[in-house]
Amino acid sequence: MVKAKPLLLVVDDNHDILFNLKIMLEERGYDVITSINGETALKNLSTLNAIPDVIISDIMMPNMNGYEFFSAVSSHPQWNRIPFLFLTAKSTPEDIRLGKMLGADDYITKPFNKEDLIASVSGKIARNRKTDLIDKKITDLLTSYQIEMQPSISEDDTLPFYLLIVFWDDIEGPILRNSHPPEKKCHFSISTIGKQLFHAATSIYGHQKITKAEGILLNIENIKKQGYVFFDAFPDKNERFREKQYMLSIIAPNITYFDSLKVKEVLKEISEKIKNTQDWEIEYYWEKILKILSTGSLLLKPQ
Repeated sequence: MVKAKPLLLVVDDNHDILFNLKIMLEERGYDVITSINGETALKNLSTLNAIPDVIISDIMMPNMNGYEFFSAVSSHPQWNRIPFLFLTAKSTPEDIRLGKMLGADDYITKPFNKEDLIASVSGKIARNRKTDLIDKKITDLLTSYQIEMQPSISEDDTLPFYLLIVFWDDIEGPILRNSHPPEKKCHFSISTIGKQLFHAATSIYGHQKITKAEGILLNIENIKKQGYVFFDAFPDKNERFREKQYMLSIIAPNITYFDSLKVKEVLKEISEKIKNTQDWEIEYYWEKILKILSTGSLLLKPQ
């Protein structure tokens, strides 16, 4: 069976550059799809039968610029693992620093060296294929075990499950913004536990790196429960760290590792709504997470 060529999506509003990139990359053995801005690129992504191996995008484009396009791709569950390269004329140190802070896999400035671009693309594809190979090996390993479903919590345990959001305040420290069920229905102080979790994470990672922690599963010994915490932030020049930091967390009698991976995706969805100042109902997401915790995750039992 002939192996399919790697698929690249190239986005640039300059038709000449787009054409030349397509020819150059196709000569190197890639299949190339092009779009003239982020908006059309998203439409192309939604209609493709295969997910691109790499996305290469300009930044300064009409309708939807490269930053907005990258944000949309990064928040999409099917696309957020696609390696993303900025290829742009924005070449100041501040521009490059911003691109890397946003999480792009590479930042290449125009005019660019063809070999540097090819090296970056091929390197990202090789890395992703290694990751896919590891995922496959894990999947194969799982199928070699007898597997049963074990929930993190039982139906009787649903009341002691809590979802909370804590914001950092430069004067008062961590402040509970909201929780469900409400704190008055809890037999311990949700606000105190929220502060405890926030301080525990900052003591490990520090404020400068707290939003890069990628979620943490913790034992809360003083209440004999577990907590899963996810940190994020949005720019705010009035804050000490130039960003408004906050923590989304769940507290439950038990949280399996596999359930924590699913919960993280829900918390990321909430976080995107917070950063985009969109309305969201905490009770709706509490019920969504409850379904994850009470349905069950994989429990491995060797044959």
